[in-house]
Amino acid sequence: MYPEFSVRVGQALGNERLRRNIRRTMDGLIEKRRQAFPDSQELTVLRRLGKLIRGQALANLPDLLLELETNCERNGIRVHWAETAAEANAIVLDLLRRHGAEMVIKGKSMVSEEMGLNHYLEAQGIQAVETDLGEFILQLAGERPSHIIAPAIHKDRREIAALFAAHYPEHPYTEDIEGLTAIARRIMREHFGQAVAGLSGVNFAVAETGTLCLVENEGNGRLCTTAPDIHIAVCGIEKVIARLDQLPPLLTLLTRSATGQPITTYVNLISGPRREGELDGPREVHLVLLDNGRSRIHQDSQLKATLRCIRCGACMNHCPVYTRLSGHAYGTVYPGPIGSILEPQLQGLDHLGELADASSLCGACGEACPVRIPLPGLLRRLRAEGVMGLEKSRVLGRGSRRKPLHRLVWTLWRQANASPALYRLMTVLATRLRRLIPTRLGPWSRTRVAPEIASRSLHELARADGFSRD
Repeated sequence: MYPEFSVRVGQALGNERLRRNIRRTMDGLIEKRRQAFPDSQELTVLRRLGKLIRGQALANLPDLLLELETNCERNGIRVHWAETAAEANAIVLDLLRRHGAEMVIKGKSMVSEEMGLNHYLEAQGIQAVETDLGEFILQLAGERPSHIIAPAIHKDRREIAALFAAHYPEHPYTEDIEGLTAIARRIMREHFGQAVAGLSGVNFAVAETGTLCLVENEGNGRLCTTAPDIHIAVCGIEKVIARLDQLPPLLTLLTRSATGQPITTYVNLISGPRREGELDGPREVHLVLLDNGRSRIHQDSQLKATLRCIRCGACMNHCPVYTRLSGHAYGTVYPGPIGSILEPQLQGLDHLGELADASSLCGACGEACPVRIPLPGLLRRLRAEGVMGLEKSRVLGRGSRRKPLHRLVWTLWRQANASPALYRLMTVLATRLRRLIPTRLGPWSRTRVAPEIASRSLHELARADGFSRD
């Protein structure tokens, strides 16, 4: 169980090593992205196109999902629908047991993190082995990803070397990055040769052709999806796009915004299992389409923009809050600005409404988003939902963050400002009894000096200078 948000924030702010690691890496990613888009006009056009492509997909989501299912099934990909994470886990478990798999090798997948798949399979006696280097490091450390693109971004090479030495003492100790990568590669190769089943995420699912697109840099994703006999892909329902020709601009935005690369080392387009006469590839491909609250978000005309996200991590890289806390302070699968709007909608404002407050509303996230999600506006909407609960809203836990004391204070404020006589009385009392007003005003005054009430009101000062209300 993760500690309270305020406790996690305090722990992150007090960890100088963590902050130094995150700051150094974020600065590097920001600079790489800037260099990847030297032409600001080209970036503007690309962002507009990305927004339109993702917006079109969401506007036609039910039809596109049915088209995707039809074309995947025609290609030999078996499609499974899961309304909840529990249902998705059960589908994956059933597939693994039917094939007698005691281990599954995993490519990087944030949806599997959302499902809590590793812990679930472990409880069922099935080993889930992360093969992405960052995820592999975190599996050794027993931690969640800190970033959706670079999961172990918060760790430096000395911490990683210590982890490897503790878990694999048979390998020589090294702090050299290439040496550490070589150790991980040797360990992974054994798993790739033994696994019956592989699991991956999906970056985009193309409805027109029934194609699953995965991007990666290490090659582990390609091995996970081709070496074992069964490939299971888990995917949020919002990842569907209409046509194959829409893929190139989205890939350009994704890879350049995420890591500053023109394109990732590997772009995998999967359109079915091994055909007759082919020498490699899985004998079965399964696609698990997960809802888990996305349909509810989709029904809100404003909040639906949340689902445009292409999981590039640019909003986190540019966020002044994330770069001081790192992902673990959020205590959720999806951290940073996108997590602050997605997680409260998935799990409810009564559980995670405080994440919407973890923002300075500086607008950096909205400026960085390659598909122009209005992140600051959505944060404000969720803050309003937390304390008011807007009419006809379907947001879980709406109104749950409005406390009785807050309600009383704002009721008094409204009444005082609606009545001139009461306003003057409150002003006189505030000035005359100013010494009795507390100087500790909750979290606001922890880092600020509480305002001092003047000895006389503005009206009194004006009258003393010869001004009258007439």
